[in-house]
Amino acid sequence: MGLNGAVIAGSHNAAVGLPAAWEILAAGGTAVDAVEAATRLVEDNAADHSVGYAGYPNLLGEVELDASIMDGSDRRVGAVGALKGHRHPVSVARAVMEQLPHAFLVGEGAARFAADLGLQTEDLLTEETRRIWREGIEGKFPGKLELFREPLAQLTALAADPMHVAGTVNVVARDSRGHVAVAVSTSGWAWKHPGRVGDSPVVGAGIYADDRYGAIGCTGLGELSIRSGLARDVISRLAGGQDLASAGRAALDDMASMAAHVGSAAVMNMVTLDRDGATAAFSTTPDAHYVVMRDGSTEPEKIASLYVKWPGTETAAGKERGA
Repeated sequence: MGLNGAVIAGSHNAAVGLPAAWEILAAGGTAVDAVEAATRLVEDNAADHSVGYAGYPNLLGEVELDASIMDGSDRRVGAVGALKGHRHPVSVARAVMEQLPHAFLVGEGAARFAADLGLQTEDLLTEETRRIWREGIEGKFPGKLELFREPLAQLTALAADPMHVAGTVNVVARDSRGHVAVAVSTSGWAWKHPGRVGDSPVVGAGIYADDRYGAIGCTGLGELSIRSGLARDVISRLAGGQDLASAGRAALDDMASMAAHVGSAAVMNMVTLDRDGATAAFSTTPDAHYVVMRDGSTEPEKIASLYVKWPGTETAAGKERGA
């Protein structure tokens, strides 16, 4: 592993952030600092429409962001949901963890806290994502772009697109002191119902870190990982003595019956590491990969994820999707 086991790993889209994060770890910095730094750079990436700035908007054309961060040394966590106007929800989540007696803020309360931190608001829609949103709405509801007089629940059922994103970002790290941490950030489903919060900020579903066992971040159909408590399930299996490969496969196998009722939208990806710094990723779509940096790395290394097949979801094959 190098550097006494220091390592950082992330979902495929975390590659833009890993080199800066690795510099932090190589200099003796903390796992929490590293995962936040990597995630912020993905949130800044206008080419990534699933995270932060330029994320796909909800049904009303508003970008709502979810994020969380967890420190495995004491299992403190901070999370925000449905945050508008701030491109770095992971940093707002960290401030929740470090400055408030709470663990989770949402909506207007999260935005108020971000303002209290001195963070400036901005329009997170770009010309490209605004065009994509308008074309998607007009294609499904001709002439109703500005009206939406029908119940939003009905429109959401027709328009919400969990496959129309490139993937929530997950970053896990272990520092030279043996502490682990994880950060997750997303803009969620495209054309989702306003206020929808997925698994990314939900502790035990999309995120978990515990120095005694390891860390995990999830991306996929968040409703499924919320229902299954996926992240905590994997950590519990590690606590019970299973290795990474066995724990990850068993947790996804346990979800297969739920996924079968969803069909092709049922996709799940996990990036994990154990307490010793070994890493693994799992995906229900073939040909997925994750990225890793450790001692001796000059750039992120692409490593194939372990494929876990969910019966009845084969039409999703080859797509790294989720929120």
